[in-house]
Amino acid sequence: MGSPGRVLVVIKGGGDLASAVAHRLFRDGRALVIVEEPEPRVARRKMAFAQAVFDGEATVEGVRAIRTASGAKVQRLLETREAIPLIVDPTGKAVRALQPTVLVDGRMRKRQRSDSSVAEAPLVIGLGPGFLAGREAHVVIETARGADLGKVITAGEALPYDGMPVDLGGFTKERYLYAPVGGVFRTRLDIGALVEGGQTVGEVGGVSLMAKVGGTIRGILKDGVRVTKGQKLVDIDTREGAVLAGISQKALAIAAGVAAAIAAWEASAEGEK
Repeated sequence: MGSPGRVLVVIKGGGDLASAVAHRLFRDGRALVIVEEPEPRVARRKMAFAQAVFDGEATVEGVRAIRTASGAKVQRLLETREAIPLIVDPTGKAVRALQPTVLVDGRMRKRQRSDSSVAEAPLVIGLGPGFLAGREAHVVIETARGADLGKVITAGEALPYDGMPVDLGGFTKERYLYAPVGGVFRTRLDIGALVEGGQTVGEVGGVSLMAKVGGTIRGILKDGVRVTKGQKLVDIDTREGAVLAGISQKALAIAAGVAAAIAAWEASAEGEK
């Protein structure tokens, strides 16, 4: 499905960071497709194109993604730029059929090694830990907060995942709830709901989950999604005026790094002609 002479970008993952990359590249005029799992385990769904898997479409800061299973509709969306096509692709078959020029692995598996490979596309870009430049990806983008956030790494790896959430209102790990066991996550709450400390917000495998702090639900997995033990399920913002949608400054820096990596690769390829 790739077209000769056109740079087609495929982004694995539709979470908040991958969505920021997709948003930036789409605004830059790039042709791109997002691929996701059948049940994305994404908490910050108002910041993520992954929500299109559940709702059919999703909008992030004025850019829309539409779920489609039709190759013809993917091509139409690429041509009209009405929206970013999003494909559910658990096996990787669609990625291989698309034959992307650039593959961005934005699944943010954190402590796991990526199953991506430099053989998948002329340029493979990995976001964060789990990629060794030259093996799982040609280049890696630093995703850890700090002076190197968004840096394009051409040798070595990104910093390892430290597991420490950002401080919001004086709270870090207390804001998050994780799956105590594997199973189906059930909840009646959604993003934007107000909760109090000690309140039950959901359950997994019959085990109740209680908020440790009060505040606004900033992120929560979709009801009915199957999760593994230790999976992050809920993100609570304790501040007034919690930001629930849009693109964060961190995500913008990572997206800028991806855009720079693609531009540098294109310039290098042009110079070799």
